[in-house]
Amino acid sequence: MDFTLHIWRQRRANEAGGFVTYPVQGISPDLSFLEMLDVLNKRLVGRGEPPVAFDHDCREGICGSCAMVINGDPHGPLPGTTTCQLYMRHFSDGAEITVEPWRARAFPVLRDLIVQRSALDAVIQAGGYVSVNTGAAPDAHTLTVAKEAADAAFEAAACIGCGACVAACPNGSAMLFTAAKVAQFALLPQGHPERARRVIGMVESMDDAGFGNCSNHYACAEACPKEIPVHFIARLNREFLTAALTSREFVELERPLEHEE
Repeated sequence: MDFTLHIWRQRRANEAGGFVTYPVQGISPDLSFLEMLDVLNKRLVGRGEPPVAFDHDCREGICGSCAMVINGDPHGPLPGTTTCQLYMRHFSDGAEITVEPWRARAFPVLRDLIVQRSALDAVIQAGGYVSVNTGAAPDAHTLTVAKEAADAAFEAAACIGCGACVAACPNGSAMLFTAAKVAQFALLPQGHPERARRVIGMVESMDDAGFGNCSNHYACAEACPKEIPVHFIARLNREFLTAALTSREFVELERPLEHEE
């Protein structure tokens, strides 16, 4: 199969970038999109040209690091699919394909197709965990969990934190990502002791990172490779409103600093 690739090239974060066109011929339809880029890079290196920089790790649809926008769609045109699981047979022979990095204020481009996604890590560090005593693992039946809650928590925990929801949102919002991480713990008894502190901390961190607001476009759920449902955003709003009205942590965050005379 033959393709014409229009790929965003940018040498470093503080330099302007632009699209560069690369024709690629003789590509097997069974190659993944990343393997096709590997073939292109091998040919570029052979000609003494710099290879295209892009993120990848597991190449099994687990890590989410294969973050790129393909023909305007985060991770490409197939629903529920990461870039590494997108195969060239999903494109027409002779197709022109535009490849660019995530586009969001909170995701600055570092080089070519690589963006800085540490803003998502900051949201997790603000509360995406539970604090428990170390020691021997408790018996499985120590804390009973209703099946409905367990199923919903498992659905939220499927989020791999790739940032496709942010790239798809016209506002660059991270609400679906944050909602999934908040719900993952709020639905389980192990997450209840830090419930209010968690949602307040994660929402504050999300805002500080420069993510936009949610305006209910639902493009985030369409782009999510793990098909996280948008109803988790409603749960996030309820969790935050409850914490804001009842939590001492929120009062302390909103209280102006007292200056010593």
